[in-house]
Amino acid sequence: MAYASLSSLMHTLEQLLQPNQRLVCASCIQPHVESAHQSLCSLQFFLEDTTKEIKDTETLKVLEKGIRDVIYKVEDKVDSSLRSIIILADCREKRERACRSFYEELVKVEKEVYFLKKEVMLIEFRRHGSDRKELARTSSSSTRYATGPNTIVGMEDDFKTVVDHLTAQTDELTVTPVVGMGGIGKSTLATRVYHNQFIGHRFDTCAWVTVSENYNERQVLLDVVSSIRRINKTDESIKNINSDQLAEIAYRSLKGRRFLIVIDDLWSNEAWDQMQRLFPDDKKKSRILFTTRLKYVADYVSCPEFPPHNMSFPTSDDSWSLFTERLFRKDPCPPQLESIGKHIIQHCQGLPFSITVIAGLLGKVDPTRDNWKKVEENLNSFFGTVSEQCQTILSLSYRYLPQHLKACFLYIGGFPEDMEISVSKLIRLWIAELFVKPRSNKRLEVVAEEYLKDLIDRSLILAGTRRPDGRMKTCKIHDLLRQLCIRESQLDNFMHVLNDNDYTFSKDIDIYPRRVMLSCHVSHPEHGSGTTSTTRSLVFMSFFDKFSRQCPCSIIYNFKLLKVLDFSSIDYDFCPIIPELVHLRYVAANIEEAPSLTKLRNLRAIILRTIEKKDLDLPLEIWTMSDIRHLHLGWSVHMPNPLDAERHGIGEQPLFLNNLQKLALYSSPFEAEILRRTPNLNKLRVTNIDSTQWSNFLDCLFLLQGLETLDIRAEVSHGQRVLHRNIFLPNLKQLRLRFTSLAWEDMVVLANLPNLEVLKAHCGFIGTDWRLNEDVVFQRLKYLRLEWEDLERWEAASDNFLMLEQLVLAMLFRLEEIPQSIGEIMTLKLIQIDYCGSTVETSAKKIQQEQESWGNDELQVRIIR
Repeated sequence: MAYASLSSLMHTLEQLLQPNQRLVCASCIQPHVESAHQSLCSLQFFLEDTTKEIKDTETLKVLEKGIRDVIYKVEDKVDSSLRSIIILADCREKRERACRSFYEELVKVEKEVYFLKKEVMLIEFRRHGSDRKELARTSSSSTRYATGPNTIVGMEDDFKTVVDHLTAQTDELTVTPVVGMGGIGKSTLATRVYHNQFIGHRFDTCAWVTVSENYNERQVLLDVVSSIRRINKTDESIKNINSDQLAEIAYRSLKGRRFLIVIDDLWSNEAWDQMQRLFPDDKKKSRILFTTRLKYVADYVSCPEFPPHNMSFPTSDDSWSLFTERLFRKDPCPPQLESIGKHIIQHCQGLPFSITVIAGLLGKVDPTRDNWKKVEENLNSFFGTVSEQCQTILSLSYRYLPQHLKACFLYIGGFPEDMEISVSKLIRLWIAELFVKPRSNKRLEVVAEEYLKDLIDRSLILAGTRRPDGRMKTCKIHDLLRQLCIRESQLDNFMHVLNDNDYTFSKDIDIYPRRVMLSCHVSHPEHGSGTTSTTRSLVFMSFFDKFSRQCPCSIIYNFKLLKVLDFSSIDYDFCPIIPELVHLRYVAANIEEAPSLTKLRNLRAIILRTIEKKDLDLPLEIWTMSDIRHLHLGWSVHMPNPLDAERHGIGEQPLFLNNLQKLALYSSPFEAEILRRTPNLNKLRVTNIDSTQWSNFLDCLFLLQGLETLDIRAEVSHGQRVLHRNIFLPNLKQLRLRFTSLAWEDMVVLANLPNLEVLKAHCGFIGTDWRLNEDVVFQRLKYLRLEWEDLERWEAASDNFLMLEQLVLAMLFRLEEIPQSIGEIMTLKLIQIDYCGSTVETSAKKIQQEQESWGNDELQVRIIR
C-alpha cells in the first residue's frame, strides 16, 4: 500500500533529522534527507487529496502500485544501509565505510523520490488540464430495486420499525436512515417498504433514487423527475433540460403533496446537502427513507425523534428460512438435505446477500444428498465462488475509505477467523506500524480509537464487548470482509496471512510481503538460507495466551529489517534474536535472559515475559529510550534503577521517560524512583507491592497527574494497609485494587477522586462493616465491582452514588443484603450477583420489584450461581 509505505519511509527520514541523532554526519546528509522528505510529503498529500477525485479504480490501482514499488525499494536501501551502520558501531573503520555507502545510497534515493514525485505531478497536471466529462451513471433507479428476488425473511421487526417511522403523526418532513454493512439487506428492506400497498396508498407520490458511491447530481435529478412523472429518463422531454431546470421541476412536482422518497445507497453528507433542496416541507407528513453503510451519514441526516435504524444480522433460524425460501420457494427443504444445508449456511455468518448467492449456486445443481454432500466436503472452494460474487458489493466500502484508514482496515484481516480481537492490542500494533497520524492535543491511542470507531460506523468492523466505562474492549470482522482484506493485502504486497494451507515463506511467496501474520496452525516455515527478507512485520496470532512450540532462531534471523515482532504466545527464548533486529519499533516475546537493547534505538513498545519465572533485570540502557510509549514487564522481569544508569553515565542526564504512556511492572525496591522518572503515564499497573514499599509508592502517585487508569496488586498480607487521606489524582477514571487490605473507611479517599468512573476491588478491603455517611459522595462512579471481600453489613444511600449504572457483587458469601436505597439511584441499570448468598439474591430481587412497582422497568437483575 502506497500510503502506508510512504508513512514508514518518512518516519525513518524524520529520525535522521532529529538534532540528537548520532548515526551519521548530520551536516552531510541533512540537505538530501530534507529534499527526499519534502518529495515524500508531496506524494502523500497527492494520495490523500487527489485520489478522492479519481473514480477510475484501475487507474488508481496502477498509480498507487507504481508509487508503492518505488518506495518499497527505496526503503529497503535506506534501512539496509542504516542497519549496517548500527551493527558496525563498535568498529570505526567499517562504520565509516558504511556511512560513506549510506551517503551514496541517500543521494540515489533523493533522485529516485524526486523523479517519482515529478512523474506523479505530471499525471496530476494532465488530469486537471484535460476536459473531464461528467461521469455517467452505471445503475438506474428504475431497475435496481425491481430486479432480482426480494425475499424478505427475518426482517419483520425491521419492517415494522421503518413503517412506524414513515406513518408517524408528525406533520413535518422527516428522514429515516437505515444503516448496516454491505449485503445485510438494507435495499431489500427498503424495496419491500416501497412496494407495500399500505404505504403506496398513504402517499400521493413515491419515488426511488439510487445514489451509489459516485454522486452525480444530474443523474439523481433525472431519477427523481422520471420517477415522479413516470416517464423514461431517455425521453426527449427531459433529456435536454439543464440541471437547474430539472431541480425546479422536481421541487414543483412535490410541492403541496405528501410524498415518499427512497434514496438508496447514500455515501456522503455532501450528496445529501445537495439533494435536500429538492424536497419541500409543506407539513404534509412527507417522508424520506434512505439506506447507507456509513453511520456518520445516517447521524448527519437523521433527527432526534427518528434515530437511524441499525440493521442486525438474522438469527440462524431466519438464515435457514431465507435460504429455503430462496431455493425451494414455498416447498419445504427435503429432510435428507436439512442437516447438510444448515452446515453450509453456517459459513455465511448471517449475511443475507451471501445466503442468497449460495442458494442461487445450489439451485444450479440437482437437490440430491450426493450433490449437496460434495458441496459440504468442498466448502472452501465453494465459498471461494460465493466470496467472489460478494466482493463487488463489499469492495465498494473499502474503496471509499480515506487513505489513512485503508491500512488499518486491511491489517484487521490478519487476525484469525472469528476471533474476538483485543482493541488494546490492535491499537498498539497500528501505532507501531505508523498507521496512526498524530493530531494536536490528542494521544495516539485516542486517535486510534477514533479510527476504529470510524471503521465501525462505516459497517466494516463489528463492535464486540465493551469495558465498564463504555469503551470498546474487543471487535470482530465478518468472514467475507476478512477475505476481502486478505485478497487486497496480497495484491498490494501489504500483508500475507499464513494458515494451514501455506507451507513456507520462500516457496509460496515470490516477493516478500511487508507484513506476515501467522496463525497457530502453521507448521515450521522454511526459509532460504543466506537470504535477507524485506518483511517488516512478523506477528503470530493465537486464540490462546500461550502456545507451546519450538521456533528455530534461523527463521527470524533472516528477517533482519523487522520493525514489528510479536511472538508473545510462543514459549521460546527470543533473547538472542532481539538485539540483532536493530529497526524494531515493537517487540512482544518471551525471554530466558535479559536482552541487550543498546542498538535498538527505535523501540516504542516492549512487552517481555519470562519462561522460567526467574528474576531478570533489564539493561540500564532502557532509560535512554526516550521515545518508548508502552512498557509491559511480566512477572520477575524488573525495571533497572535509573540512579544506577545515571551513575554509569548512560545517556543524557537526567534520565526521564517522558513519552511513556503505559507501564506495567513487577514491584521493586526502587519503584518510587521509577515513577518519578515517568511523569506522563496514562495507565499504570504495579504487581506484588509489599508493605515496606506501600507508603513510598503512594507518595509518588502525586506526580502522575495525567494518570487515568491505575491497577494495584499488592503482596498478600494479613495486616491492614493505610490509604493516605491527601491522595489526589484529578484525572483518574479507573481503579482496580487487588489484595490491598484497606479499611472500608478509606473509601472516603476514593470518593474524593473527582473523575473516578470504574472501581473494582478483589480482596481490596478488610472488615465486616461498610457504612457510608451523607458526606461520602462518588460524583462520577458508573461501575462498582466488589469480590472476595469479608463484608457482612453494608449501609448506603442513593445519594452516595450519584451516577452508578452497574453494581457487580461476586463471592461475597457473608454479605447479608444490598442496601434497599441502592435501587433509588436514578441511573442504575444493572445489579449482578455472582455466587453470593441467598439473602443477597433476595434483596436484589426485592429492589427490582420495588422499582417495577414505581414504573421503573429498566433495572435488570442478573444472578449467576
